[in-house]
Amino acid sequence: MKALVAVKRVVDYNVKVRVKTDGSDVDIGNVKMSMNPFDEIAVEEAVRLKEAGSVNEIVVVSLGVKQCEETLRTALAMGADRAIHVETDEKLEPLAVAKLLKAVATTENPDLLILGKQAIDDDANQTAQMLAALLNAPQGTFASKVVLADGEVLVTREIDGGLETVALKLPAVISTDLRLNEPRYVKLPNIMQAKKKPLDKKTVADLGVDVAARLQQVKVAEPKARSAGIKVDSVAELVAKLKNEAKAI
Repeated sequence: MKALVAVKRVVDYNVKVRVKTDGSDVDIGNVKMSMNPFDEIAVEEAVRLKEAGSVNEIVVVSLGVKQCEETLRTALAMGADRAIHVETDEKLEPLAVAKLLKAVATTENPDLLILGKQAIDDDANQTAQMLAALLNAPQGTFASKVVLADGEVLVTREIDGGLETVALKLPAVISTDLRLNEPRYVKLPNIMQAKKKPLDKKTVADLGVDVAARLQQVKVAEPKARSAGIKVDSVAELVAKLKNEAKAI
């Protein structure tokens, strides 16, 4: 059984992002970049499934600039077997990402496609759902538990009312939530071994996918600074302020 895991290179979650002075985009020059935390969870889950004997091969794929190779090497150090890098300097929207992943999946024929539920740079939470639709495959989103058994995958997912477990026929698409697992710490020997693992290079033209932008980003602005809170002397005063000033009730 083969698992295909998508990983994205994003600004590290510990970095405070800044907007460019002209308001055109977020300034990512000279800032630390790392693997999207949700994708890191996806890689960890694939590795755990392999360690349990449920998966035989893990292929990781990343789409983007040349530096994405570093993100792929991290995934290989975590336990993935090989990597595919679709190199492009274009800014990819979720639909374009889903189309590229579909093209890769058509070639690789994985039984399981695992993605992070969202990327922390745009928080779109769209790619996994679009990919499942393009592949006409069942999907289990916001997964907090994954179990493979008898040609299907049981996905426990978080919903408003608690937890829901769905049984999906393979091949299936899964998007991972934070509660699924805690990624392992990558050790130096694994990092060295990852350098010897195969990393295939492809281009958008090789996959025959149109990645032209369909949205226009007009402006990027920082959120307004929050004003300091105030103390009230009584519950009645609190209710009055919530009702008259905050318009919350």
